[in-house]
This record gives sequence, structure tokens and C-alpha cells, in this order.
Amino acid sequence: MTDLRIAALIVAGGTGARFGGSPKQYRPLGGRSVIAHGFDGFAGLPVHLVVGAGQEDALRAALGDRVPASISTGGATRRASVRAGLEAIAAAGGADLVLIHDAARPGLPAAVRARLIAALATAEAAIPVLPVVDTLVRVAAGQAGDTVPREGLGRVQTPQAFHFPAILAAHRAWSGADEPTDDAQVARAAGLAVQIVEGDAALEKITHEADLAAAAARLLVPRVGIGYDVHAFDAGDHVMLCGVRVPHDRALAGHSDADVGLHAITDALLGTIADGDIGSHFPPSDPRWKGAESGQFLSHAAGLVRAAGGVIDHVDCTIICEAPKVGPHRDAMRARVAALLDLPIGRVSIKATTTERLGFTGRQEGMAAQAIASVRLPA
Repeated sequence: MTDLRIAALIVAGGTGARFGGSPKQYRPLGGRSVIAHGFDGFAGLPVHLVVGAGQEDALRAALGDRVPASISTGGATRRASVRAGLEAIAAAGGADLVLIHDAARPGLPAAVRARLIAALATAEAAIPVLPVVDTLVRVAAGQAGDTVPREGLGRVQTPQAFHFPAILAAHRAWSGADEPTDDAQVARAAGLAVQIVEGDAALEKITHEADLAAAAARLLVPRVGIGYDVHAFDAGDHVMLCGVRVPHDRALAGHSDADVGLHAITDALLGTIADGDIGSHFPPSDPRWKGAESGQFLSHAAGLVRAAGGVIDHVDCTIICEAPKVGPHRDAMRARVAALLDLPIGRVSIKATTTERLGFTGRQEGMAAQAIASVRLPA
């Protein structure tokens, strides 16, 4: 079906009445707006949008540099909005197939899109459906009533796929007394058979504020970054390790405070977002960082991760030295790193090891540290 003209239609005319009065489709979600996620799910297809009256500026701000094929103003009902979008597609030259999607479902897996298009090779219409796994009961006056058998029931999602001429004709012919809640109802009323394909939990609809947080969690993927740092010993009476002043008969030499632990963790975090290393952000040639406290480097890296829509899950740092002893200061180090990263202390690990007197750390010429950071970032 690669020679067919396939269009996408995203309905985004909601006002956010159940979402607290804020149109959810324009809210940020993992570094992009909710509607931008839906738009990107149709990469390679012309995307037609339907928005509420007066929402055009909010839409363009939410889309960034994404360019829709058309923007239509929606009607008083979802059906009227879909009809407006279908007429816009027709005015633009029409299509062979159309995928009609709710903007409030931001996570569109490529596999679902492929299943829908494949189904239209033989079906008149296709929709993604998930099985009902919870027990269903009738509810009245706050009380649970009779159990409703869940066999034969399914949870309908979008996008829903149709042959464009058929669904346009179905919408033009609609005369039902009650408003349909999806386009499959309009199709069935016109006599079209609707095939189901496997849906996906990533397509859960955002209705309430809590749904936005759940969607953010679904859209994040894990990444791991590794950091390593070395500093030689110099004259002094203490070393800085993971933000803690540790008494010692020597200091660590460096342009900043030479905190090998914080430097390694900083590089690990920068690695998760592929944003260079500590030297590219805080070059040792810059006099501003002479003797600087390394906690600001770590806070900067954490801020970059969060600005990218990321969540820091855990950091683990191993300090490599013969002396000083790290154990007595471990909890203070964990607390300091946790505070800098705004994490619970249970998500910060600090360890120490020696090299059995081998190498430069074994000869007590300096110290080293290695770190791993685990984060979740938008896909």
C-alpha cells in the first residue's frame, strides 16, 4: 500500500474543561508539547489539524517548527471538528486513507500505525483496541452494583483508520440523535465494517492532571552515562571528595577544587544527554573557575538533564585511592550529592576501593573516581 495517499487528522479542539481549564494538548510533556508528540507520531505523512476557535497562536507555539498541511477551526462537538478536518483534506486534494487521532493521546507507537494501515488492505475501517482486564460493575449512588461481564468488551483507542472517501461520506450522512464518541461509530452507522487491531498502553488518553504525569513516565526511556576523573596530589591539608572536606596530609591539584567524585558524576550526567564533558562546559583556561566549588558543575549538569525533559534516577560513584579513608565520610558525601541533585539519599551510592598499591593511585600520586548515572529521557 506504499503507493496510496495517506493523511493524518489530529483533533485538538478541546478546551481542557476536565483538565482544570487548561487545554491539555498544549501542555509540555517530556521536552515537547502534548500535540507535538502526536504530530511526530505521523512522521512522513501530511498532518491536518483541527483546533478550537482562538487557539491558533497556542497551536503554533506548541508545534515549534512543525508545519501542518492544514489548520481548521473545530465545531461544538468532536464530530463537527472531525468533519471540518475531513473537509479540509478534501479541499487539499483528498487522500486514499486517513488516520484520525485525538491530540490527547501523545504516544503513538509506529507498530500501531503500521497495523492500522495494513488492516485497510482488506478492511473498510480499523481501530486499535485493548482488552478489558479489570472487573466491571454497575455504579449507582456511590455503591457497587452488579458485575458486568467483560468478555467481548474492548477499550477503543485512536488513531482510527479509514478509506478517506468512505469516512467523509459517512460524516456527511450522519443523522444520529446522539453524538458519537469516536469515528468508528460514524462508520458503523454508515454500514462500514470496522476491524480491530491490537492497541497499545502508550496510547492512553490524557484526561486529568495525573494522566499527564503518567504519560510522561511512559514516554521516557532509560539512558546511562559514565564519568571518570583523575587529579594528582599537591601540597595541602585536605581533599574535597563529593562535596565534603576530608582532612588529609595533601590536597588535590586542579583548576577548580579538584573534587574527583563530583567531576566524575558531572561527566556521567553530561554523558546521558550527549552534551560533551565537564571541560567543555567549564574549561580550565577560564579564570572564572579558578578554585571553584565543584558542586556548581554538578548542579549545572543536572539542570541540563532536566531541561531536556529527563529524570535522574540514580548515581553511583567509586573513589579510587589508598588514602584518605572514605568510609567515615561516606554518608556525608551521599547527603551532599543528593542535595545537589535534589534526589533522595537512597538514590545516591558512594563507594571506595584501592588498586592494591598498583599504579599511580597505589603509589599515592593522586586519586581517581568513576561514576555511572542512570536517567530517563524522552525518546
